[in-house]
Amino acid sequence: MSPNPFVLVTPGATRGLGVALTRQFLRTTNLPVYATYRIAASDKEVRDHILKPLDGIDPSRLNLLQLDLTSEGSIASAANGLSESLQKKGLDDAVIHTAFITGGALHPEKQPSDLDWQSLQETFQINVISHLLIIKHFSRFLPQSKHESLLQHPAKWVHVSARVGSIEDNKRGGWYSYRSSKAALNQVVKTFDLYLEQQKRKAICVGVHPGTVKTDLSRGFWESAARMEFFEPMDAASNLMNVVENLATNQRGKLWDWAGKEVPW
Repeated sequence: MSPNPFVLVTPGATRGLGVALTRQFLRTTNLPVYATYRIAASDKEVRDHILKPLDGIDPSRLNLLQLDLTSEGSIASAANGLSESLQKKGLDDAVIHTAFITGGALHPEKQPSDLDWQSLQETFQINVISHLLIIKHFSRFLPQSKHESLLQHPAKWVHVSARVGSIEDNKRGGWYSYRSSKAALNQVVKTFDLYLEQQKRKAICVGVHPGTVKTDLSRGFWESAARMEFFEPMDAASNLMNVVENLATNQRGKLWDWAGKEVPW
């Protein structure tokens, strides 16, 4: 029996790049889409928010999971909720087709005196630790070795990173916690991809740099963003989906920008 593929976007249900990716997957594929959210709102409110600009989309394809990036218990509960949902739908052999992990926090320190303990904790919790815990609890949904002969293409497990995480590309300094947390995330990408390869899983892990996306995260830097790397969320989502879809297995374990060019570590 062929496995049943689905898409995971976390967090992906309320704002920014995550909700743009969720809408793009609903608009351009026929796959079930699971998106997570944290805000204190009802499933109906979140669902209506996602589906409002979409026409002719089967609403049953959209599935919501509550998840708090600062709580391992919440992440584990969301993964269990995903498993239960797939079972209720009769998709016992469901596997991830594409997963985007988009969580990010930014505190742009310009000098050492700007470093703040609570901001440092938040930055590394959201930019690195939550990504690791999502790997821990959600990677079980990636294809297993038994799926090798049943899948034409490998599953794509994607972490949204940033060019400023590149040590080689760092020519300006500043942004201490954001740069270092994204550099750490790039190491997570490489390490998890090696694990998938060693376990002979039909899946690859990569990082992506979306450019400067017009979201609350980057609001303070819209005026200074390089014009060619400044995107509305839906355009950024489309760019990343196109890059990821066309990645070959020999491009695994690396960081790719919105135009499909490799970003050095």
